Amino acid sequence: MSKGAADYVCQSCGAVSPKWQGKCPACGDWNTLVQEAAAVSAPGGVGLKAKRRAKACAVESLDAEGRDVRRISSGIGELDRAVGDGFAQGSAVLLSGEPGIGKSTLLLQAAAAIAEQGHGSLYFSGEEATDQIRLRAHRLGLAKAPLGLVAETCVERILATIEQGAPPDFVVIDSIQTLWTESIESAPGTVSQVRASMQALIALAKTKGPVIVVVGHVTKDGQIAGPKVIEHMVDTVLTFEGEGAHNLRLLRATKNRFGASNEIGVFDMHGDGLREVSNPSELFLSLDHCDAAGSAIFAGIEGTRPILVEVQALLAPSPYAAPRRAVVGWDTNRLAMILAVLEARCGVKIGPQDVYLNVAGGLRITEPAADMAVAAALLSAFTGIALPRDAVYFGEVGLSGALRPVQQTGVRLKEAQKLGFRQAYLPSAGEISSSGLAVKLTRLPQLKDLATLFA
Repeated sequence: MSKGAADYVCQSCGAVSPKWQGKCPACGDWNTLVQEAAAVSAPGGVGLKAKRRAKACAVESLDAEGRDVRRISSGIGELDRAVGDGFAQGSAVLLSGEPGIGKSTLLLQAAAAIAEQGHGSLYFSGEEATDQIRLRAHRLGLAKAPLGLVAETCVERILATIEQGAPPDFVVIDSIQTLWTESIESAPGTVSQVRASMQALIALAKTKGPVIVVVGHVTKDGQIAGPKVIEHMVDTVLTFEGEGAHNLRLLRATKNRFGASNEIGVFDMHGDGLREVSNPSELFLSLDHCDAAGSAIFAGIEGTRPILVEVQALLAPSPYAAPRRAVVGWDTNRLAMILAVLEARCGVKIGPQDVYLNVAGGLRITEPAADMAVAAALLSAFTGIALPRDAVYFGEVGLSGALRPVQQTGVRLKEAQKLGFRQAYLPSAGEISSSGLAVKLTRLPQLKDLATLFA
């Protein structure tokens, strides 16, 4: 931050401007520049006297023996899976999600379960009073858990509370946007307050060893509120996803220094809290998924977990000059690409019709392996021919119409076999170990080969 008290900081990207502007010159958002006071001390230029007082750091080699990473299990299998077989000691975790999605409920369940295992656990709330947290704990059946509750927003007081007595093993901060530090003269939730508060909490985690889990708000666009630097500072970034029309909740690790990224945990929201979903494929599949045309089963991978999900397509005559393309759970641009390949390489004229594509169950698919399943659903809806009930589809479609191989083919096939599927349509390229598999494999080199099955 530049010197002086007249600095205006963008609350979306953290850019600094010497004067107020309606539009941020860095990110382009409107009405996000807020005047903030400069910090008392900044890690800027280092003077000669400071250099003389500083001591040299100890240099270690890569082959030196280090401490093993101790992990704390929350007792919630899906949460432990997302963070990497439990919370790593001394790690800082950022959890974000839409309001009311269940962030506080999940962390209260995890903190209570860790406390019942004999670990010291503290829950700091800046948005709710302790009586409100007790009411939620009674509803969740956690009233007897030895969990410490504190309603506080001052960072210095929070650090003093954590450092007094026996150091806790697990600390929840709900939420980072409500914290403020005495070293900065800005309102809580501003960029400088959020950055300084997070730095203090991370320093505590690295020096004292507790697991620090911080709740972060999201903007109207679904991004984590505050400066992007806080996502770089923490060890793990978790996003809690879900829709109001479904009880399904997905906990996705978008960053993890102690485990696999893009790993997901699946939960079902009920009145008594979040319940684990041990087999999400059964949740995403309907019993009558292939009774009608336009339905295909995609064998996907989320993190390290195989998931089978139903892809639904519907075509209808368009009353407008520009046909509509409505997509739920997939990328609209990728749908346009698949439609173009079907028309240019396979001769399937879907363009004049309205196209509706839906991923059942509220899951959002991001991997390109779903191209073949989407193409199969579109071809089925176009011809009116229902796909086999016991078949799965996966493979990436190139602009030339070629089907490209995807990763972890064997894991996808084993999951399909476990759920009773006996056929699989996949690209012809790529090696597959078929030992122990009772699934009939149909290898297709081009997308037009898939289209000929509907002729």
